[in-house]
Amino acid sequence: MLIGTAGHIDHGKTTLVRALTGVDTTHLPEEKARGITIELGYAYAPVEGGNAADAARTLGFIDVPGHERFIPTMLMGASGIDFALLVVAADDGVMPQTREHLAILHLLGIARGAVALTKCDRVAPDRVAEVESDIAALLAPTLLAGSPIFAVSAVTGAGIDALRAHLNAIARDEARPLADAGFRLVVDRRFALPGAGTIVTGTVHAGVVRAGDTVLLARADGLRREVRVRGLRVNNRVAQAGGPGSRCAVNLAGIDYGEIERGDWLLTPQPARATDRIDLRLQLLPDGPRKLGQWAGVTLHHAGGHAMARLALLDGALEAGGLAPGASGFVQAVCDRPIFACCGDRIVIRDAAGSETLGGGRVLDPFPPARHRRRPERLAVLAVLEDPDRATRLAALVERAPCGLDVEELALAHNLPGRGLTDLLPAARHVGAKAGGCIFSPAAWAALGDAVLARLAAHHAQFADEPGVERERLRRMCMPQLTSAVFLARLEELLGEGRVARTGSSWHLPTHTVELSPADRQRADALTSHLLAGDCDPPWVRDLAGLCALDEAATRGLLRRMAMRGEVFQVVRDLFYPRPTVGRLCAIAAELAAGNDGRIRAADFRDRIGGGRKRAIQILEFLDRVGFTRRVGDGRGHAHVLRGEPPVAQD
Repeated sequence: MLIGTAGHIDHGKTTLVRALTGVDTTHLPEEKARGITIELGYAYAPVEGGNAADAARTLGFIDVPGHERFIPTMLMGASGIDFALLVVAADDGVMPQTREHLAILHLLGIARGAVALTKCDRVAPDRVAEVESDIAALLAPTLLAGSPIFAVSAVTGAGIDALRAHLNAIARDEARPLADAGFRLVVDRRFALPGAGTIVTGTVHAGVVRAGDTVLLARADGLRREVRVRGLRVNNRVAQAGGPGSRCAVNLAGIDYGEIERGDWLLTPQPARATDRIDLRLQLLPDGPRKLGQWAGVTLHHAGGHAMARLALLDGALEAGGLAPGASGFVQAVCDRPIFACCGDRIVIRDAAGSETLGGGRVLDPFPPARHRRRPERLAVLAVLEDPDRATRLAALVERAPCGLDVEELALAHNLPGRGLTDLLPAARHVGAKAGGCIFSPAAWAALGDAVLARLAAHHAQFADEPGVERERLRRMCMPQLTSAVFLARLEELLGEGRVARTGSSWHLPTHTVELSPADRQRADALTSHLLAGDCDPPWVRDLAGLCALDEAATRGLLRRMAMRGEVFQVVRDLFYPRPTVGRLCAIAAELAAGNDGRIRAADFRDRIGGGRKRAIQILEFLDRVGFTRRVGDGRGHAHVLRGEPPVAQD
């Protein structure tokens, strides 16, 4: 169990830890000279009074500085603790940092703790009773309400045994935390030891690290490096593994300690992603100085570091003129530098000068949208993310995503590497890595298929002479938010079920097809022969009718049926190109794009096909229409760029 001290400067936190463990946590010369704690200190003691399994457990103490100038250091120490030990001196009583440290513990969600009323040997019993009453009143509105108060003296030893026995009893009864998440540790110290090399220390926030593991050393500014864990000390003991809530000293191989900075993270090797904006539920302290208005500047503290941030109010607080002291609301924090955050992480907000704690809350979404963040449907998603049960939260989140959710982003946001999402959401539809890694609810996956079928039916009704719709064009018609890979996966499944068909690059309903009679087949072959002979300038319908001695209307109708079969393509009215010619035109366009920074200009295309500018523009507009290219720019600077698949599959 990891215990963090809290309290005002010079109230005896370090002395109390030494009395409980026999360890002096001060290690800097300046700390010893000034008699105050500046950096985090650590001490360990075995759990006493239990069975053999309990004897293997350890009480770990993090001693934090009490001076107001070192609140960021206190926040770093308190961010990973299991149990709070609030220290109040009987002679001073409740002081400013007592209140601020207690508020921080409350904002960090720490609900287990005890109070050590120190220096009781210096005051009369009635003073002890008075301060105890003040402390009980102070704790009442916080998560630590009702915590036991122990009157102690580190000088005489009075009350120390009772406090130690209480801490040991809590540790013996504590359930071991689940380690069903990715490994996360923020570095708070780094140094080198002769014969061992680089050592980093920190508190394990989630997951498990084992000797021999490969972990990712990541920094929000871009550092990503895989390193091997050579060895471990967990709670000051040599160990093979360290789990959530434990203090770990990690011996890293293959890296110099000078390359590591305080605040770096050790993570499960996976695509690490930092973020500079987070959506959260923010709770302001009741005794705050003022409302927080739209885009208020604050200091945001998270785990091992802090960033300056601006707050965008997302719900009713904006209409009320700001978030008032004691109120809570959804906000989006836009930070001046990226941080590593996951859903459920606790944050603390202080004023822009970093001198006063204003509030805190839980991270809901570390990768939120920058636009449409106040829409009702977005606020409904944030409400879902507040559910403390991870499986329920994720299931509801997937149900609210008609376009599915990106598997990698969802796993990173909720710290679930590997197959964690598959195990938690067995009923969801997982579209694998081949399709960009998305997850859909069964209803959303079915609705996507229905949307494809409905759109194809509408297109066939409107353009009966077209063979179908090219894939990328169909995606933009149905659901442009989807990635191409995911949409292709849905089409291929519909194809396998026989609900859609494909002719060349055109997708269509199975019923949208035309069979030619032997006589029409003979006429169609003759028309195709003349069209092929015309190369990039094939004859118009009226000329084809004359060449084949056919009625013009009958020729036009036959060409449209051929177009439905994908044998020819109508570029403009009454001008059809055969399939091989269209394939060659697409190849020419692709070559021009490759040789001209991705742009296809009408003049270059005209020169390659040997026709007039008007015909070149007609063909390029046809390629735009079928989704192979799209036009960019205006006037003399306009061009076309490749966009999707060609209407004729390339060999």
